[in-house]
Amino acid sequence: MEILVCVRRVPDTSENEIQLNAAGNDIERDDLVYSINEPDNYAVEEALQITAKVGGNVTVVTVGSDDDEEVLRREMAMGASRGVLLSDEAFDGSDGRGIANILKAYVHNGHFDLILTGVQAEDGGAQVGGMLAALLDYPFASLVNSISVLDGGKLKVSREIEGGNKEMNEIDLPCVLSIQTGINEPRYVGMRGIRQVASLEVPTFSASNLGLDASAVGDAGAKVKRTDYFVPALGKGAEMLEGDQEEIIAKLIELMKAKGGLN
Repeated sequence: MEILVCVRRVPDTSENEIQLNAAGNDIERDDLVYSINEPDNYAVEEALQITAKVGGNVTVVTVGSDDDEEVLRREMAMGASRGVLLSDEAFDGSDGRGIANILKAYVHNGHFDLILTGVQAEDGGAQVGGMLAALLDYPFASLVNSISVLDGGKLKVSREIEGGNKEMNEIDLPCVLSIQTGINEPRYVGMRGIRQVASLEVPTFSASNLGLDASAVGDAGAKVKRTDYFVPALGKGAEMLEGDQEEIIAKLIELMKAKGGLN
């Protein structure tokens, strides 16, 4: 089975103090530490476990700049067969649909039975997987927390739904799945593994390589544009009630009456 996993490089929120830039239209990015989008690790691990059972190859792909090669090499050290970078100045400013269009063009340049994404991007939304499926006209399932390969070009997938319940579905290949965190335990990647893949080629595809019209991606093709960033105003602090249990209950009842919570 040929599996494509879409991955992303994002600011590492555990290593950064996020601040707005002077213009208030983005965050300060110059000194940020970046890492792999954590939900994407689960998608790569799931792809590796599937190919370990049924055979095949795992390709990881990202849309970005030369700096984004580091996340591809990390996933290659994890076990992916190949990393591919989709990079072009024309891609700058792409919204979710633009990213999906870029990925769609790459999918059409190859042959993949299954396409996986993480459940969401830590620095954005969760729309690219569904948009990619729609553009490809492939079946799609989100919040997937288990996958079994069936005979006849089908998968059996479990989805997480409201109330902690699960929904079981059969889905035809090729398809797109967004993988829920917790579906597996991603394997550890050490420096030795990263060094082993440091010299491997990571092919880069531009807009022209992919046969993309520049007006369909980037700022030119974006239907959603970021207009503002802001820090929410601080709300009032909590009021702490003191006294014994009966006194606290009495005070709470009086407060609820005063606020209109009780008649």
